Amino acid sequence: MSSPSSDEILARLIDLHPKKIDLSLARMEQILAELGHPERKVPPVIHLAGTNGKGSTGACIAAALAAQGQRVHRYISPHLVRFNERIMLDNRPIDEARLTELLEEVERINAGRPITFFEITTAMAFLAFARFPGDALVLEVGMGGRLDATNVVDRPAVSIITPVFLDHETYLGGTIDLIATEKAGILKPGVPCVVAPQDPEGLRAIERRAAMLDTPLLVHGRDWWFEQHPEALIVEDNGERLELPRPALDGPHQYANAATAVVALRRLPPKLCPGPAALAAGVSRASWPGRWQRLWSGPMTDLLPPGWELRLDGGHNPAAALALAATLDMLPPRPLHLVVGMLNTKDASAFLAPLLARASTCTMVPIPDEPLSRPPEELAAAAAELGHPARQAAHHVDAVRAIVALSSDEPSLILVCGSLHFAGVVLADHG
Repeated sequence: MSSPSSDEILARLIDLHPKKIDLSLARMEQILAELGHPERKVPPVIHLAGTNGKGSTGACIAAALAAQGQRVHRYISPHLVRFNERIMLDNRPIDEARLTELLEEVERINAGRPITFFEITTAMAFLAFARFPGDALVLEVGMGGRLDATNVVDRPAVSIITPVFLDHETYLGGTIDLIATEKAGILKPGVPCVVAPQDPEGLRAIERRAAMLDTPLLVHGRDWWFEQHPEALIVEDNGERLELPRPALDGPHQYANAATAVVALRRLPPKLCPGPAALAAGVSRASWPGRWQRLWSGPMTDLLPPGWELRLDGGHNPAAALALAATLDMLPPRPLHLVVGMLNTKDASAFLAPLLARASTCTMVPIPDEPLSRPPEELAAAAAELGHPARQAAHHVDAVRAIVALSSDEPSLILVCGSLHFAGVVLADHG
């Protein structure tokens, strides 16, 4: 009998708990104790919470540490195409054999007890990070912070809170104050926390929590600043003015993410803290798939006339839409065609509003093989309420085919967006 694949084991793990999300640390603490507390044996941790920007900020940190010659592990969620992407060992996805072995181990130790998919796979990730030699671990929160499965690390080297916005309100609360309070749950006594640009309400919540724990905060606009230039990022931190390259990741919001990463890197222990050349490399080399990513080949790009461009972005909340809109505003004028697929758990109207105002056309599509996909007719109705008629298509490739057929030959931009799940499907189709 052949050994099960990681996909087969993961499918079993999904069914261990009746809820997809059940925020608690009790189950994590139990299984980690039974596994010998691997979370206490991982390399120094950079712990990131926040609504948007965690992945891009983490990518800059990982690139800078790698440029310094450090072996960097990363924990990322969700994945785009393959689960292996969530667990990066020395900046590479975990290999299938090691992943399968670790999954079987945690499944055996758990012995069928109720535990959420994110919790048991996070426990498995800690095993991987503890056993594979590394110098640093960039650890992203899955949701919230206070009760997130990653929040079992007693003393990270540094914490980061990226911008906090409304998202996951069902689980985290319906106000910025409540959501930021949950995100600030990762703060630890005496561990410095770098706070990215925040809504004032969110910053007050973070400062409240920090005061309770005696956590030193480094707050944007008070303790550090950055300037955005066409070909440079300037960071002012601790009395120094750092001149760095333009971020490799496009969009004005990426300047803030890169600057946040730089300030956090400078708070690492001397053994890890990158020098100026490595900081510059982190900013200029960071890569983060599914975020304003240009697609060069595949079934959709094969349909494009000369001079056309296809971009993919997994942003799915109102703040991400505003960041996309700001990115679009930096580009030379040309027709913009949107192809949108969204989950029914997201606020379609708030996401669409800033983008529709800039679009020549919008086509709504389902997310293939996704039970929570919002029907195209619902998305089209949301667009109509905003005063923008929208087309519908049965598949994203059909949407691009229709856009090209109904448009002039003028070079145009097609932006596929609305969901990280959708971005993963598209990337799987496009290599």
